[in-house]
Amino acid sequence: MSVDLAWHAYGNGPPLVILHGLFGAGRNWRSIADRLAHRWRVYTVDLRNHGSSPWAPTMSFAEMADDLAAFFFARQLYSAALIGHSLGGKTAMLFALHHPALIDDLIVVDIAPAAYDHSYRSQVAAMRAVDLARVRRRRDVEAMLAAAVDEPAMRTFLVQNLKHTADGGFAWRVNLEAIGESLPDLMGWPDVGDREFPNRALFVSGEHSGYIGRQHQAAIFAHFPQAEFAVIRDAGHRVHADQPTAFVDAVTRFLDSATA
Repeated sequence: MSVDLAWHAYGNGPPLVILHGLFGAGRNWRSIADRLAHRWRVYTVDLRNHGSSPWAPTMSFAEMADDLAAFFFARQLYSAALIGHSLGGKTAMLFALHHPALIDDLIVVDIAPAAYDHSYRSQVAAMRAVDLARVRRRRDVEAMLAAAVDEPAMRTFLVQNLKHTADGGFAWRVNLEAIGESLPDLMGWPDVGDREFPNRALFVSGEHSGYIGRQHQAAIFAHFPQAEFAVIRDAGHRVHADQPTAFVDAVTRFLDSATA
C-alpha cells in the first residue's frame, strides 16, 4: 500500500520533481529548488521513512515507486521532469521505466541501475546506538557518531535527521529500523527485464565519486538508450551540495536542450 508523501513546492512553470537520497529529505534540496523555481514548478518530495513522510515497515524500490505514482496522480502530473539522487535516483529510474509516459526528462544523480557493495550498515548502527536521552545538543550526537563515521561532513549530514520532541529532547526523523532491514534490497537493483525508458535521461556524476563508471554504462544504455552524461568537477557523491552552481547549470542546459 502506498503512503502519502510529504512535499514542498516552489515557483511556477512546468513541473519538476526532486527525490533525495538515503538519510536525506526534500529540505536538503531547497537551495537547488530555489535556483530552479524561476523556470519550473519544483516539488521536493520526502521518500517514505524519511523527512516528514509516514513511516512504513518496508521500503522496497517497487513500494517507493508506487508512492511516487500516487503523488503524481494526486496532483495530476502527467508530463514532468524528474530528478533523483542516489536512493532517489534508483527510485526515479524504476518509476520512469514503469511510467514512461509521465516523464519527459529524467535526471539521475550519481547512481546507476546496478548493485553496490557499500551497505551503510555502520551508519545505521551508529545512529541507532546513540542514547538520545543523554543528548542536549546536535553536536553531542556528532561526537557520538565519530567513532563509526569518519567523515565530518557525513556526520553533519546525518545529524540533520534529528528533530526536537515535545519534551525538549531529540528523536530521529528517519525510520532506522526499516532502513536497516531494507539495506540489502536498497543497495541492489530490482529485475526490470528488458524495460526501456524511451525519453531523454541525463546521468550526472561527481568527479571524485565512483558510483557511475565505465562498468555501469552497458546497464545504463540497456534501459536508458537516450542516456547522456555529465561529470561535475570537484564534486563527490553529493554532487548538488558540493558544486550547486555547476549542478544547476548542467540540469538547466539539459532541460533547455529538450526545447531548443
